[in-house]
Amino acid sequence: MAETVQQLVRALADSPTTGLAFETSAWTWAETVGDAAARAHVLRGWAAPDRPLHVGVLLENTPEMIRALLAGAIGAHVTVGINATRRGEALAADVRRADCQVLLTDAEHLPLLAGLDLGGARVVDTDGEEWAALTAAAPRSTEGFAEVGAMDTFMLIFTSGTSGEPKAVQVSNFMVVMSGSVLADKYGLTPDDVCYCAMPLFHSNAIMASLAPALVGGSTIALARKFSATGFLTDVRAFGATYMNYVGKPLAYVLATPELPDDADNPLRTAFGNEASDRDIADFGRRFGCTVWDGFGSTETAVIITRTEDTPLGSIGQPFDGVAVYDKETRTECPRAVFDANGAVTNLDEAVGELVNTQGAGFFSGYYNDEKATSDRLDGGMYWSGDLAYRDEAGFIFLAGRTDDWLRVDGENLAAAPIEALLLRHPAISQAAVYAVPDANVGDQLMVTLVLRDGASLEPAAFEAFLAEQADLSPKAWPRYVRLAEEVPTTATNKVLKRALRAEGTNTADPLWERAERGRSYRAVVVELVETPEHALGGAS
Repeated sequence: MAETVQQLVRALADSPTTGLAFETSAWTWAETVGDAAARAHVLRGWAAPDRPLHVGVLLENTPEMIRALLAGAIGAHVTVGINATRRGEALAADVRRADCQVLLTDAEHLPLLAGLDLGGARVVDTDGEEWAALTAAAPRSTEGFAEVGAMDTFMLIFTSGTSGEPKAVQVSNFMVVMSGSVLADKYGLTPDDVCYCAMPLFHSNAIMASLAPALVGGSTIALARKFSATGFLTDVRAFGATYMNYVGKPLAYVLATPELPDDADNPLRTAFGNEASDRDIADFGRRFGCTVWDGFGSTETAVIITRTEDTPLGSIGQPFDGVAVYDKETRTECPRAVFDANGAVTNLDEAVGELVNTQGAGFFSGYYNDEKATSDRLDGGMYWSGDLAYRDEAGFIFLAGRTDDWLRVDGENLAAAPIEALLLRHPAISQAAVYAVPDANVGDQLMVTLVLRDGASLEPAAFEAFLAEQADLSPKAWPRYVRLAEEVPTTATNKVLKRALRAEGTNTADPLWERAERGRSYRAVVVELVETPEHALGGAS
């Protein structure tokens, strides 16, 4: 059995089955591996002798991205996924932090690098004639490179940056192979399957949940340059996709498009990912005639939780051994949640804590070039995830948001995730982001940004009536401000950037409703926009 990505790729070097598909073109695995090996030979020739070869890739989901990833596996160098949505000094800082000797990019992204201090990295335009000539002339053999070990770093992948600056996670060969093996076995992936990948390959979800299982199963990996809700079904049909991966809100985006009678007429069998709501999981499976499996995991892979057949609604499943919910102040496990007859948690203050791995780092190998961030994560010998959660008596985990998703409203602590899940019960609402904005006196006011389904509408009175019908909604959890947006700011991996929403507050041109301070009725308000977001709460009138 393969222990490294290098071994997985070598095993496909002579395969005549289709390995890579993009737009209207396709290549066999043998062609794909040969192309990657040629790049590995060229890159090895550029390696500085006094330090490890780190090769950055500033590319979207293109064939050149796949070749670069496989070249790293073959050539035993570390590939660095550079977030293609980063700009300016933030982009340059990522390249420098990862110690990139070489940065592979293309004509589309090359202008982003103009004038930036990249720490001496050699910039290569993979659309250029020089790269084409060098790779065409290079050997296509996978032999002659150093052997890598299972725990050697395969890739540096930056975290999504939803709660601070992104950090470069050291992803081992073992983690990629293990993930690919588990998924390929669970979903029966073979050379007859097509894995549709529209999530960015500079992020862990696409690596662990698409590239890895495709390599293990010898399946085709079919690329979409970028995710498109309207282009999703066309792609699935054109590629003959049987499996897909997702992270964040893609299912919600697709479901927000108009439903057609023949949506289920497609080859898709399985959708695997994380962070979809219970409603979207059920609706997506019904509409497209497939099974949706939603799990929980982060780039660090230190906390793993899996759904079981008896997982209750709202829960993300049962944790691996050692995973628990802890109070960070007392360093003790939180009491289990107690639910009332309506399903509301009656002891939220004491039941909600941080998801931890009590046994240590788990599969987390640390952040590259950032000892402080690594030590913060491994505080006291345990891994602290930054995710809030609570557990029921049976041990099932329920997410409550990130550690900065606690709200203190009128002296009561509230968690964002349960309120967001409740709001998604409304059929007109596609997405809901709950966050705190400052109270004029003390504590927080609860604000929510809603994105409606295509063609749907929502009025203040109807929203008020909906909230009144939710027996498990705390009176303190009624939003003070409701913003109706066409879209919410997200990371490249479709995770909502709440810090951007917090910074804007009510300083928005979007439709905005305000609830009376001591009442439950909502009224539309007119905002006098100000230039700086810190004045946002003073703008409603």
